[in-house]
Amino acid sequence: MTRQGRLRLGFWHILLDTAFVVMQAVTGLIGAYQVVLSVFGLYHRKRQITETPSKKFAVFVAAHNEERVISPLLENLKRLDYPDHLYDIYVIADNCTDQTAEIARRHGVIAEERVSETDRGKGFAIRWMLDQLTERKANYDAVVMFDADNLVGTNFLRVMNDRLIKGKKVIQGYLDIKNPFDSWVSISMAISYWYTNRMWQLARYNLGLSCALGGTGLCIDMALLQQLGWHATGLTEDVEFGARCVSVGIFPEWAHDAKVYDEKPISIRASMRQRLRWMQGHFNCAQQYMLPLLWGSVKERSLGKLDAAIYLFQPMRFLILFLTSFMFLFQLSTPVTAHATSAMTQLLPTWFWALVNIFILLQMPIAMVLDRIFWRAFIGLPLFPFFMVTWFPVTLIALFTRKNRVWKHTVHTRAIQYDELHIR
Repeated sequence: MTRQGRLRLGFWHILLDTAFVVMQAVTGLIGAYQVVLSVFGLYHRKRQITETPSKKFAVFVAAHNEERVISPLLENLKRLDYPDHLYDIYVIADNCTDQTAEIARRHGVIAEERVSETDRGKGFAIRWMLDQLTERKANYDAVVMFDADNLVGTNFLRVMNDRLIKGKKVIQGYLDIKNPFDSWVSISMAISYWYTNRMWQLARYNLGLSCALGGTGLCIDMALLQQLGWHATGLTEDVEFGARCVSVGIFPEWAHDAKVYDEKPISIRASMRQRLRWMQGHFNCAQQYMLPLLWGSVKERSLGKLDAAIYLFQPMRFLILFLTSFMFLFQLSTPVTAHATSAMTQLLPTWFWALVNIFILLQMPIAMVLDRIFWRAFIGLPLFPFFMVTWFPVTLIALFTRKNRVWKHTVHTRAIQYDELHIR
């Protein structure tokens, strides 16, 4: 090879090493940060409910063609351990062409039908319903939101009432899965939720940090809604509203003992389509809120805002992890002295990455043991890494299609009764 060729090749290796250093530092520090924080998820002290029911709730059920699954939820909601006169159930039949509204009325709840060719999606439906309540001068202390395919722990409203009386403004319930054993895809999703609930959400609750909102099982103080308004109409209204709350100093609180059970897709195609929508919305929210939150964290010395900014960065970090893995393999396969002292070993050595990954992998079964998840679920652990790999194409496509705001419905079919959840 000529001297000029060696110089050119050396330049590219220096460039790769520099990029590797930057990306490795970012992903390594965030990974270590999450491992340290997750230790605080090992501890859970069940909070006693001390307050008498007094808060009145508007319970929203956003539904688009959900006639196959909505009945079990409505039966479940009618049997909550909370005084009947202190909560009203509103089914928002959003652009429905089936019997969703009729089924809701047969169950004795309020069915509101909304039709819009342009403003489609749950965020718009919620905003419309809030406007309806304002016009009617309806008097509620808080709004609780569920999806039509959900099931809800009977103590849910009692927990929310207790937290509201104690001054909390935004509360997120524990997100569980009602159909974990339907396929390898649903059990993989369930494992990721169980891990997140314990090692991410509960850990942050124990440290007084904001939890991540999950789109369902969410309770919001009505006065706060009137103050902020509901502008979360993107593909991920939960991420959007959560980021807005943190930006004004309202930290959503995690309620580990108030469970909501969500249906997850059983096919990899349906799952990837759903996760693509999530990631597209997440990228949009990151573009809007991440840098202001980061600046706010520096200006106010707020760990809470820094943590929220890190959460918004997660999809990009996931892409960087895949890219650094590719660069690592590329460098190893290129026998050139230009990187004999590679930045890969100079900055963060192999043992560091091994420890971080071992800790993260061990946290999944530990979280499942601590939350007393069904023993059958542990069979899904060997398949979980294959599921994680599918996040790469999903996140990469989402990055380049993040301007898409077209909401696509996820079909739900599992009409499971609440009583069936405890006999599996």
